[in-house]
Amino acid sequence: MLANVLVKTLRDQSRTLLAWAVSLALIVAMYAAVWPAVQSQPSISGFIDQMPEAFRSLFATSSADMSTPTGYIQVELMSFMGPIAVLIYAVSAGAGAIGGEEDRHTMDLLLSNPVGRGRVVVDKFAAMALGTFLLAAVMGVSLVLEGRLVDMVLPADKVAAAMLHLALLGVVFGSLALALSAGTGRTGLSRGIPAVLAVLAYIVNALAPLVDAFDRIHQVSPFFQYIGHDPLRQGTAWDSVLVSAATIAVLVALAVAGFRRRDVAG
Repeated sequence: MLANVLVKTLRDQSRTLLAWAVSLALIVAMYAAVWPAVQSQPSISGFIDQMPEAFRSLFATSSADMSTPTGYIQVELMSFMGPIAVLIYAVSAGAGAIGGEEDRHTMDLLLSNPVGRGRVVVDKFAAMALGTFLLAAVMGVSLVLEGRLVDMVLPADKVAAAMLHLALLGVVFGSLALALSAGTGRTGLSRGIPAVLAVLAYIVNALAPLVDAFDRIHQVSPFFQYIGHDPLRQGTAWDSVLVSAATIAVLVALAVAGFRRRDVAG
């Protein structure tokens, strides 16, 4: 057993990360392959404009022009599929970080090494965060390189900004899953609660322009920090980055405190 929990965790996740990376590159390739057909059908943007406003808001398409590469990717990838993929990975990694070790009855062996509980949590968090940022980077590089093959040219700096915010979205909910896993040891609960809260946060942010109650609170939603300022067109919003980073820091601190205070199984 490696005393360096981070290295061990990354090594254990290497095959999973490779599978995720290949899958995301293929998903981007699929959207890139469809782009020429979309580009030749400008009526698609008109069709979207005719949709009910609530439906357009839910899929972040209110101001998107599907006839442009940026608008197309905003609608097809960044509003729904991209966040879903990153959230599934991050929440699963966060939930399994502590609870997974207990389920496999390897926690006692891990803690028998000369590392404290706080170090275990921090290293598990670092592995989850690095994996999430790696997958976002794969998606971003795939968008830029594969897009060029089909004349879907996207500005690399704006894509990088969007991927930064996407990765932070994943790490926020992954950190919540980690905090629940560290505090309870229950993997299912640690997956379920972040999943439900992610859906609620998405709905609150998407419907804020239409629902007064949501409009008053949507700026605290992690989805607002992710896409509320349209990073694929406007670039990085550093205030949102700071809010996300602060949220992550609080959740990791709660994870450390929760893990230190409870009895550990296995």
